[in-house]
Amino acid sequence: MKKLLKTYLLLIILVTTNSFYCLQSTNDENSRQKINVNQNWKFYLGDIPTAANSDFDDSKWRDLDLPHDWSIEGKIERNNPSGSGGGYVPAGLGWYRKKILIPSSWKGKHISIYFEGVYMNSEVFINGISLGKHPYGYTSFFYELTPYINYNEENIISVRVDNSEQMNSRWYSGSGIYRNVWLNITEPIHIEQWGVAITSTIDQEKAIVNVKTLLKNETSLPQYILVSTIISDEKSTTFGTDEVEIELKVNEVKEIVQDIIINNPKL
Repeated sequence: MKKLLKTYLLLIILVTTNSFYCLQSTNDENSRQKINVNQNWKFYLGDIPTAANSDFDDSKWRDLDLPHDWSIEGKIERNNPSGSGGGYVPAGLGWYRKKILIPSSWKGKHISIYFEGVYMNSEVFINGISLGKHPYGYTSFFYELTPYINYNEENIISVRVDNSEQMNSRWYSGSGIYRNVWLNITEPIHIEQWGVAITSTIDQEKAIVNVKTLLKNETSLPQYILVSTIISDEKSTTFGTDEVEIELKVNEVKEIVQDIIINNPKL
């Protein structure tokens, strides 16, 4: 049996900005979900090595919602190690914890957690298991949760943030989980995170739009995938299409490259 995955890439051509904008979706609204998990975190300013453990008691920790910056809450003092570049604010270490209930209906899905920004040097845990370290503060990152999830139970996400090595910035950086956090839920066959890249060459007569899409098969069987790309404007007028059928082996990641020609483009 062949499985069908349609990927629509909608390019909105804006005459005033000479730009292409990309909106990505799928043929099934339920096949990809992005859920904000900014609310109801626990926070502790300081370092407690056992805070990653599932049975750790955080009942006396502070309740807060993200985004959060603990430096701006502190006292500005000239002897703070952040110095003039960091605004003379306190830095140090902090911990965040959150309980997330994962429903059993998500079994068989691919689930990851996506951090838009944590300053800095973070380590993320789920149920006491380290998912990895991100040794920076300004770039976003994500971790796969699927192998470690307890379904229909509370799962504990713990984040250790280390901004103690000062000075480390020429401007005010803040400290903590200072941007949004999301759960991404997809089908086992899915577009990879940051898996779509679009470039174009354009002149008065035509535009060649190059679309690269990374697909991954996390099922237990090889799969046949139909990738359909449609270029349209904000009125859903279609200017170009392309379809390609590929085979994805088990756990294979494959890049699909499509070139779509648009005649007489609006520059």
